[in-house]
Amino acid sequence: MKSLVNKTILACFLILTSCKKEPGIGGNSSIQGHIDVHHYNASFSQLLGIYPAADHYVYIVYGSHNGYDKRIKTDYDGNFEFNYLYPGDYSIYTYSLDSTGMILSGQSVIKQDVHLGKKEAFQLQSFVVYE
Repeated sequence: MKSLVNKTILACFLILTSCKKEPGIGGNSSIQGHIDVHHYNASFSQLLGIYPAADHYVYIVYGSHNGYDKRIKTDYDGNFEFNYLYPGDYSIYTYSLDSTGMILSGQSVIKQDVHLGKKEAFQLQSFVVYE
């Protein structure tokens, strides 16, 4: 009898813990955003124009994963959307030219962190990248 109770408790525990969904694909939430380009001359002393960042890569990280989990491009208006996400924590990032001259690679990361709820359509603040 004691063995049956232990097995029942173990089965209930496994069922309850297996239902917890980790951040990632499969849910019904989304994250939307927009990227604008601020185009400068080579010395970043003169702004030449501002326009939507068409076909610009945007990356998402699910939870605390190392590296990105998905990469997409913006549309012709600089908009992007990550769909079908479970609730949880996400990081959205993209790359920009380094306007400070302090980063050896010449590129800097622009990142926003999001805590996403159930059935939520989260709108990020617009990203600004330099070219």
